[in-house]
Amino acid sequence: LSRRLGPDVCTVLRLSGPLKEQYAKEHGLDFQRLLDASAYKEMFRQDMIRWGEEKRHTDPGFFCRAAVEGALQPVWVVSDTRRLSDVEWFRDVYGDVVQTVRVVATEETRKRRNWVFVTGVDDAESECGLDQGVAFDWVITNDGDKVALGEQLEMLLQSLHRSL
Repeated sequence: LSRRLGPDVCTVLRLSGPLKEQYAKEHGLDFQRLLDASAYKEMFRQDMIRWGEEKRHTDPGFFCRAAVEGALQPVWVVSDTRRLSDVEWFRDVYGDVVQTVRVVATEETRKRRNWVFVTGVDDAESECGLDQGVAFDWVITNDGDKVALGEQLEMLLQSLHRSL
């Protein structure tokens, strides 16, 4: 989506970036290593989730504000929104311009992509907090059919272009 719109129109924002950066500062850890899919990150993952939940409880918009700071493009793709409080913050602050997009894939497809369910991680709010309670504007299916994915993205792009 961001590639199709181009860097002047669209930027990809991540809520986990500011979360991991702040967690690394407060705990004396290597921020860059928390960004990758390494064993280093996994050692701290559950505590980082707990810490992030505490921060959100105190200030639900903390990570959202940090993520959007300095973003100048008219379209933002927030690639890792995982909680209802995040969606609510964006809707409260930006109103009707917010479009929620859920990307889904079957469990079989996810396993082919090397996903393995981890108890305490994949069933935590940080991973499934949006499985209920959100009426998504768009649901994109990504099971490996490039033509079908392209058609779905084209419909979303057309809608975005009408809004710009």
